[in-house]
Formats: sequence, C-alpha cells, structure tokens
Amino acid sequence: MQKIYPDATAALQGLLFDGMTIAAGGFGLCGIPERLIDAIVDSGVKDLTIASNNAGIDNVGLGKLLRTRQVKKMISSYVGENKEFERQFLAKELEVEFCPQGTLAERMRAGGAGIPGFYTRTGVGTVVAEGKEVKEFDGETYVLERGIRADVSIVKGWKADETGNLMFRKTARNFNQPAATCGRVCIAEVEEIVAVGSLDPDCIHLPSIYVKRMISGGPYEKQIEFRTTRQREAA
Repeated sequence: MQKIYPDATAALQGLLFDGMTIAAGGFGLCGIPERLIDAIVDSGVKDLTIASNNAGIDNVGLGKLLRTRQVKKMISSYVGENKEFERQFLAKELEVEFCPQGTLAERMRAGGAGIPGFYTRTGVGTVVAEGKEVKEFDGETYVLERGIRADVSIVKGWKADETGNLMFRKTARNFNQPAATCGRVCIAEVEEIVAVGSLDPDCIHLPSIYVKRMISGGPYEKQIEFRTTRQREAA
C-alpha cells in the first residue's frame, strides 16, 4: 500500500467534508501538523470540530483555522495564548468543550482502543462534570468521560520509515500518539522519511498500522509561543 503522498493537499484528498471531526496532535506549538493545517485552511472546509490539547496562537497552527472561521467547536485543554479564540468564545461564536489535559489524552487513547467511555475522578465537582454521568466506586465519586473518535487524525512526526512507522521527538509525543490512534484515517507529516529498517524497532512510538497517509513536510521553523528575555547584567 502506497502511503507517501507528494504534499498535504494530495494527502487530504477525498477526506474533508463540512461538519467533520478532526483530532490534531501537538503540544503548544511543538509537534503540530503545520502543512496539513495549511492545506485544511486552503480547502475551505467549515463547521469543524477539532480535538486538540490547545488551539495554537493567532495565525499559527490551529489559530489559522480559527482566524478563517472554519471551526465550529474546540475540544481542548489549554487555550490561553490565542486572542482570536478568546474573542470568539466570549462572543459565543465558538462552542468550546474544556477538558483536563490528562483526561483529553485518555479520551483520545480510549477512542483509538475501541473503549466508548471511562470513569475518572478528575473534574468531579467542577463545571467539567456538568451534565455527565457520575458513579461511586469504593466511596469515591467518578465522572464518566466519552472516548473520542475522529473522522481524520492529523499528526506530525520526527522520523518515519517508508511504511509509516513513526518516531516523535520529546514533547511532540504527548498528544500526537493518542491523536493518531483515534482517527478513522490518520495522516502524518514528518520531518524526514527514511528507508525501511533504518529505525530501531524499540524506538517506534506509532506503528505503521495506524498511519494511512504520509508526507514529508520539512524543513520546519521551530516556533515558540512567546519569547521572554531580560537584559544581561554587567559583570
């Protein structure tokens, strides 16, 4: 099965439709599928539900899709760096489902493992638990969280072999791995594609069985949300 596509637009061909759900990997601006996000922006698809740890920042990452008003709902944990997100949320133009970070990762993992839901103590007694089923176990209250199943997963890897075995680098592993497994179709963009057999099997973070389509997206500019500096004191 040929998994390598020439570019992000080709890799997304036939998969996008209005109202779909997309699981996006990345942690802050680390390990975000930049080329795939740009191609989704260019496609004009709208009314998207996106499950992602955060929502990028203004005009970077998923912030581009918010700026073009293609997102209907975000399922996220941390969104504090995006002013356009804040504006849309406060104006009730964007539906938001806030989810504790660990719970969000487990919801994606559960969806990928075929688990429809699980109980957790995280969020009990807060707005996170409103409208959700609760149950007592051993004298403790737990809230039921549903697994996430997405129409498409978009992730970014560090290295991949030609069959789609992926390695993630450092923090990029946090959400890319569970996001990749919970989509009906997973598309990966990677910094480098190497020959089969080049990667140590013990270092594979995502087996190729999960990856249906793949592109080489490099080179990438390494970005951070905010750069904070101070004047160097005189010796």
